[in-house]
Amino acid sequence: MVDTARANRLAKRISAIVATAIGGEIKDPRLLGVTITDCRVSGDLHDATLYYTVMGASLDTEPDYEGAAAGLEKAKGALRSLVGAGTGVRFTPTLTFQLDTVPDSARHMEELVARARAQDELVARRAREARPAGEADPYRQPGEHADADQGPAEDGDQVVD
Repeated sequence: MVDTARANRLAKRISAIVATAIGGEIKDPRLLGVTITDCRVSGDLHDATLYYTVMGASLDTEPDYEGAAAGLEKAKGALRSLVGAGTGVRFTPTLTFQLDTVPDSARHMEELVARARAQDELVARRAREARPAGEADPYRQPGEHADADQGPAEDGDQVVD
């Protein structure tokens, strides 16, 4: 029977242990910009998937995703030992690391929304500046030559010339 509350508590604990270990105990320079964003534990508590992001050293540099993945893979055994010691469960879950794509997706969505707002502003500006192609008021006003153009005759009407 799957106890999701227990799995969620274990996931939070594993996330905290791994984040603390990456921040202070694991001395790998490739892990300097790594942040643990989420952890999911399977229902049988045997597998844990940790999601991480990588921050660049500065705004100009691109994050080193390959180096971070290699550093996490190398530290996986030590991290699993720390998780086993810190959780006290009978079976220490296997750790799997997966790059979290949510921040990149959010940034992409923000760019799309900004582009859509710019297009909306362009359309609104063009609509404000638009002028009719013909006369300003193409519809006939009451009292203007109403008898000059009466339209087609209906059936049964006599047309007198």
